[in-house]
Amino acid sequence: MLEEIFCWNLPAGAPGPLHQCLFSGLARQEVGRSGPLGSGLPRPRNGRAGSWASGDADHSRALGRWCVCRPVCSSARRPSAILILALRDGFYEVMLLLGCRTQQAFHALLRKKNKGANASALEKEIGPEQFPVNEHYFGLVNFGNTCYCNSVLQALYFCRPFREKVLAYKSQPRKKESLLTCLADLFHSIATQKKKVGVIPPKKFITRLRKENELFDNYMQQDAHEFLNYLLNTIADILQEERKQEKQNGRLPNGNIDTENNHSTPDPTWVHEIFQGTLTNETRCLTCETISSKDEDFLDLSVDVEQNTSITHCLRGFSNTETLCSEYKYYCEECRSKQEAHKRMKVKKLPMILALHLKRFKYMDQLHRYTKLSYRVVFPLELRLFNTSGDATNPDRMYDLVAVVVHCGSGPNRGHYIAIVKSHDFWLLFDDDIVEKIDAQAIEEFYGLTSDISKNSESGYILFYQSRD
Repeated sequence: MLEEIFCWNLPAGAPGPLHQCLFSGLARQEVGRSGPLGSGLPRPRNGRAGSWASGDADHSRALGRWCVCRPVCSSARRPSAILILALRDGFYEVMLLLGCRTQQAFHALLRKKNKGANASALEKEIGPEQFPVNEHYFGLVNFGNTCYCNSVLQALYFCRPFREKVLAYKSQPRKKESLLTCLADLFHSIATQKKKVGVIPPKKFITRLRKENELFDNYMQQDAHEFLNYLLNTIADILQEERKQEKQNGRLPNGNIDTENNHSTPDPTWVHEIFQGTLTNETRCLTCETISSKDEDFLDLSVDVEQNTSITHCLRGFSNTETLCSEYKYYCEECRSKQEAHKRMKVKKLPMILALHLKRFKYMDQLHRYTKLSYRVVFPLELRLFNTSGDATNPDRMYDLVAVVVHCGSGPNRGHYIAIVKSHDFWLLFDDDIVEKIDAQAIEEFYGLTSDISKNSESGYILFYQSRD
């Protein structure tokens, strides 16, 4: 056990067995909070059932407390979390043997050892010849259940069009601090590191995020999709406000007259250029056959999920025809009365980067809370949308999967988030400050469960597909 947990040697004469406990500073606080069996502990990524036995829960109550710990050595594929029994006496023996007088000193030492081992192992696994030029792989420190933020930031960083726009914004004249300037500073810090791999604390960004939105101003687990929506919309608002401020006396910076009035739609930003698509809502009256349509913009699509299906099937379900009848009849302008009608949603304009949100959390009336749908939903590495409208531009556009935000656990307010991203020709897994290389075949492990008996799962939650053109 000790060799699996530590990648560095204890001093000679260390008593055994000793157990590693990372406590609040390094433990996955958002995983296994209520115990090993009834918690949001994700299954190990190596496919094994785990490193605990069925009777361990009883022993934990008698001898110590459960802690979710991870090995600090990433030289091989390993579980995302290892559940071990931490004896309090053994923990302090380890501290004393390492010359640590306080828990804080012990945590600092573990971070140092963990950072170095993880970085060197990743560099060795990729190899100097295969390591992409001007690319950096840096984990992000968790500041207390901020995995929802870290996973989304990693996914966005590896959406190249978004990264390039953020870095270009950084090069512009300095503006007052905002969430966008903090994001630009973070991306710039990663992109200009001398080292190829390592760990960066996104403290400035997290501080600003908590200052601007009270929803995130706590140490509770948050929803990654809500954060993504807030971040993209906030960036777009900042860019539009800056453009508005640049207009002085009705003139643009280049001296041209601004003919836009205060009631017109704001110009699209690069956030819209990258993520915005357009849906068309078609309604056909079953009496006069008149078709009316209404366009609606989106930055991401939220789709319902079903058991043992695919993302393509989910998208087709998104565009299924719905019959409006009874009290839901449609008011037809031609008939000037309420009539039965068929309604369906189709994609009219495809975005550069298609963000798909899988609606995995469902409110259960009998439980009076949201629960997770751990359904197995296959998401391919290549995607073509078939639910486009007849007047869609470039309806045959092909997309490549570039990033996935994965939810680990059993519910929206508990569990853990990680990100898997494609960088050049290989895939990486970002688990807060841990970064490891994975095989493309390993992505199948994040589809979900074929059986919903066990609701704890590591399953794709937000998918990022980038257009080839």
